[in-house]
Amino acid sequence: MTELRWLSDEEQRTWRAYLHATTLLEDHLDRQLQRDAGMPHVYYGLLVQLSQAPEHRLRMTQLAKDLKITRSRLSHAVARLERHGWVRREDCPADKRGQLAVLTDEGEAVLRRAAPGHVDAVRQALFDRLTPEQAEQLGAIMRTVAEGLQPQGPDADLPWLR
Repeated sequence: MTELRWLSDEEQRTWRAYLHATTLLEDHLDRQLQRDAGMPHVYYGLLVQLSQAPEHRLRMTQLAKDLKITRSRLSHAVARLERHGWVRREDCPADKRGQLAVLTDEGEAVLRRAAPGHVDAVRQALFDRLTPEQAEQLGAIMRTVAEGLQPQGPDADLPWLR
């Protein structure tokens, strides 16, 4: 049995600072989107994923995988977005058991209205606090962490890791 490698004092401070900062950042962005766009951050992320997909549609299973949420949570989110008229579901033509989530024109318009405020919130909360060198280092660090944790396989590639 290998000996447990405890975090050093400096590693512990770094870990706790990371947890604290990411919790505060997620809360800040969620509150901004709720206030300005009437949606939580996870719904915004869902709309963004659909807006970047070919023909603004993705299989529900792929969308859940990309967002790292359960299919049940995704189904609940899509149902709420359907009620707003921002997303609709379609049967998958290639697989009768599958469903597609499709961004509607109204959903795209909502996303276009929400994006400037969200980008401004991200910029103020993160990038305006960093030097260009720190932002570059943060990006390199996060890509390294993500690459190490990313599931392997033919469909595991995510474009933001490049």
